Amino acid sequence: MEKRHTVLVVDNLAPEGVRILQGEPALKVILGDPLSAADRAQALAEAEGLILRSATKVTAPFLAGAPGLRFIARAGVGVDNVDLTAASRRGIVVMNTPGGNTTSTAEHTWAMILALSRNLPEAHRTLREGKWDRKSFVGTQLAGKALGVIGLGRVGTEVAKRAVAFGMRVVGYDPYFDPQRLKDVDVTLVEKLCDLVSQCDFITVHTPLTEDTRGMLGDREFALMKPGARVVNCARGGIVDEEALCRALTSGKVAGAALDVFAQEPPTGSPLLALPNVVVTPHLGASTEEAQIAVACEAAQLMIDALVHGHTEQAVNLPSLAPAEEPVVAPYLVLAEALGSFASQLARGRLRSLRVTYCGEVAMRSTRRITQHLTMGVLRPLVEEPVNVVNAAVLAAERGVRIEELKSTEASDFSTLLALTLTTDREERTVRGTLFGKNEPRLVEVDGFAVDASPRGELLVIFDRDRPGLIGDIGHILGSQGINIARMTFGRKAAGGDAISVLNLDKAPNEDIVRAVERVDSVHHVRHVKLPET
Repeated sequence: MEKRHTVLVVDNLAPEGVRILQGEPALKVILGDPLSAADRAQALAEAEGLILRSATKVTAPFLAGAPGLRFIARAGVGVDNVDLTAASRRGIVVMNTPGGNTTSTAEHTWAMILALSRNLPEAHRTLREGKWDRKSFVGTQLAGKALGVIGLGRVGTEVAKRAVAFGMRVVGYDPYFDPQRLKDVDVTLVEKLCDLVSQCDFITVHTPLTEDTRGMLGDREFALMKPGARVVNCARGGIVDEEALCRALTSGKVAGAALDVFAQEPPTGSPLLALPNVVVTPHLGASTEEAQIAVACEAAQLMIDALVHGHTEQAVNLPSLAPAEEPVVAPYLVLAEALGSFASQLARGRLRSLRVTYCGEVAMRSTRRITQHLTMGVLRPLVEEPVNVVNAAVLAAERGVRIEELKSTEASDFSTLLALTLTTDREERTVRGTLFGKNEPRLVEVDGFAVDASPRGELLVIFDRDRPGLIGDIGHILGSQGINIARMTFGRKAAGGDAISVLNLDKAPNEDIVRAVERVDSVHHVRHVKLPET
C-alpha cells in the first residue's frame, strides 16, 4: 500500500473542505482543533501539509516542530499570520485562496461605504434608545463623488465595478495592476498615490500588508486629502496608520472612517473606537457562509494538487505559472537547474554573484521560476542543508549572493538561449544552454568555447591545449578503468591553442582517475561534474 500523506487541519475549516480532503485516499487527515496540545504537537510533527485560517500563527518556533512540513494552505487571502521568510527558509510552499472571498469582501466594503456615508450605525443606535433624531444624521450621497481605489487586484476591481453602478467616478492606483482586469471597468489610473488621495471623496484600500504598504496612508496622505474625505479599510490592519488617522479625524480634515481591520486585533483600547465618525466591524470581510465554504474547498483542492499530484498553484512564496505556460516552461526549468549545477561545480572560490541572461524565445516567457531553478542548481553542490526551488533565493540572499536577471529578444545562433555567468572571489565562469526540439536540454558553450554536450549524469570537463592524440590518451585511462564514454564534444578557438573536452560517462570516475587525466600532457585542469539524470 502506498504511503499516505498526512495533512493537519486547524482553525475550524468549513466541513465542505474537510470532506474533500477525507475523500482523497492518498491523504491521512487529522483535525487539530479537538486535540490536546500534546496530540496536536505530535500531529504537526508528522504532517506534510497544513491547512489553516487566521487563528493559528505559523512562526519559526512553530515550524521547528514540523520537520516534514512541505505545504501550507491558508483558507483566505491574507498570509500575515504565516512567517513567510521562515517558511521559505525551510523550503515550505505557502499557498492562499485569493478568489474564494473576493465577492464577500467587496460587498462588505460597500456595506461600510454606505454605512459611513449615511451615518447608519449612530442613527440605528439612537433610534433603539428611543430618540427620533433626523437632524444629527444628515449624510452625503455617493452619486457624483470620486472613489479612490488603492490596489486593483481581485477585490479592488470588484469594488470599482460596483462604484460605477452608484454613479461614482473611479480613480485607481496600483503600480502592479493588470490592465486586463480593467478592460470592462471605467477607471482613471494615476501613477502616484498623492494624485489619488488629493482628488477623491472616498478612499478604500485593497492591497496586501507588506513593508511597502505598511502605513501607506499616514499624516502626509491625510494632509493631501480633500476636506471631508472618508477612508475605508477592509484589507489589512497596518496599511492605514491608525494614529495618523485618529489625528485627521479629530481635526476634522477627514470626515469619517470605516474599518474592518486593525493593526492589533482585537483593537482593545484603540482611541478610534471612541470616535463617533468611525464605523467599525470585527474583521468580517470574508465572514459569509459562501466565502468560508469557497476558501475551505479551494484550500483543500490546493493541498491535494500539491501533495498528491505535484502541482502547485496560488503559491505566495513561489512564482506561479499559467497552466498553458507550464508545459512550455518545464524544459527550461530542467535546463536552468543543470546549467546552474554545472557552473557551480566548475568554479572555485566563494560564490559572489549570478547573472542570468534570457535570449530569444525564452525571454518572452515568465522567467522568475526559471531563475529560481537555476539558483537551486547552483546552491545544491555548495551547501549542506536541503535546497529546493522555494528556499533557493532565501539561502542565496543569506550568503550575500547577488542575482541579476537580464532579457534580450535576440539569440544569435540559437532561437532560444539561456546564459549564466557565475562569479566567485577567485574566478568567473560562463555557460550557455539551449533546447533542441523544444525539450532536449543542451550545453552549447563553456567559458567561450563552443560545445555540444548533454547536461545530465556524470561528466568530465577537461581544459587543455589542443594537440593530436590527446583524446586517445584520455580514452585509454578511462577504458583501463572500465569507464565508457557515452558522448564527447570538443571546443577550441584555434588549432594548437586552448581547448575544452566535455565527456558524458556511463559511470562516475573516482578521484584517482581524475588526477590521472589531469597528469596527461597538455591537460591544464579537470573537473568532475555530477548532474541530475533528468
